[in-house]
Amino acid sequence: MTAVNPPLIQLSPAGLYCPAGDFHIDPWRPVPRAVITHAHSDHARSGSALYFAHADSLALLRWRLGADSNLQGLAYGERFELGAATVSLHPAGHVLGSAQVRIEVDGVVWVVSGDYKRDPDPTCAGFEVIACDVFITEATFALPVYRWAPTATVAAEILGWWDACAARGETAVLGCYALGKAQRVLAELGRLSDRQVLLHGAMAPAVEIYRAAGIALPPTATVSEQAKGRELAGELVLAPPSALGTPWMGRFKNVSTGFASGWMRLRGNRRRRGFDRGFVVSDHADWPGLIDTIVATGARKVLATHGSTEVLVRFLRERGIDAAALKTELGGEN
Repeated sequence: MTAVNPPLIQLSPAGLYCPAGDFHIDPWRPVPRAVITHAHSDHARSGSALYFAHADSLALLRWRLGADSNLQGLAYGERFELGAATVSLHPAGHVLGSAQVRIEVDGVVWVVSGDYKRDPDPTCAGFEVIACDVFITEATFALPVYRWAPTATVAAEILGWWDACAARGETAVLGCYALGKAQRVLAELGRLSDRQVLLHGAMAPAVEIYRAAGIALPPTATVSEQAKGRELAGELVLAPPSALGTPWMGRFKNVSTGFASGWMRLRGNRRRRGFDRGFVVSDHADWPGLIDTIVATGARKVLATHGSTEVLVRFLRERGIDAAALKTELGGEN
């Protein structure tokens, strides 16, 4: 690997821009050519003329961006040319089809990680470490307090809560994000039980896309499909966080609420948001995962974006790694 200047990625009004290839990565405004790391709404926005993304994310992107979006799917590791840049996508371990973007120009390699995690996940390909000169990393949970327990352990906790709710005649309503988190929770629960899980209607499309992609999930049905007046005590219901505290919750007579998120690592977050239970499970890297990944890339320069960037930058600089914050409009799902 050679020098890191001039920069292969610049911050433009529309987002991260590669001049050598004349394309943007996860732009927040419409552009002629966009390379998309994954289908979460803060990274995949409508209006661009052409999108490049991993093949496994295409169905999710059509759901997110519209069926008439101009999408080109690529395999992991498949190299393609955009202008003077050689580009390839590599597993990020975040959600189905999520990718890091590797860009090479004249022997210089930059990697834009998008969102990523290092923990095993049965619903998507595991993270691949890519050697590079410059690594652009997320910093969502870049504080030493954020350390994740094995997801199987958390799934057992969710199952135990579900059983306890059933014993009390309650419906267990678990808040989790509709893309990625819901499917991961379902897949992990499916390893422990074959019971049906009910879904808020907003959850169903992405769940069916994952199922169509061959991801093993337990049986599901939507709450709206249940007979009117049917008592739902003893059921587990997955719902987007935005549905909790709305009139939709009136469907359940006796209810216990939970939330599955990395933010639940801090008890104060659960208390402030009024959940009965918090389950610590995240689709982002924890603090050790971030540090281990950065070191493993061998990058001589690190740019940190969307999260606790100042803490991460200071930590890296104290250890002799050239690091700086990069302000973007990315962030959100966790």
